[in-house]
Amino acid sequence: MGESDVPKKPRKRPVDINALAASIVKDAIGEGEPEDIGDKDPAAVALGRKGGLKGGKARAAALSKKKRAEIAKKAAKARWGTAKN
Repeated sequence: MGESDVPKKPRKRPVDINALAASIVKDAIGEGEPEDIGDKDPAAVALGRKGGLKGGKARAAALSKKKRAEIAKKAAKARWGTAKN
């Protein structure tokens, strides 16, 4: 089972125990309903997922060492700076 086969968010399961069991069996044998992406273009959804996987690493690689240090200092100050009364 590849990484792309795993749904991003689990869909809602039935509350009834028998319906839940039936949906689990259908999912296990591949007869379950495909994940609903609504009105979105499937190609755009795939591209968005691809971009999300590389986001932080690509941004860090594109930044200079000086800029990364500035961002890190700002984050540290926000986290560890003086508390507001």
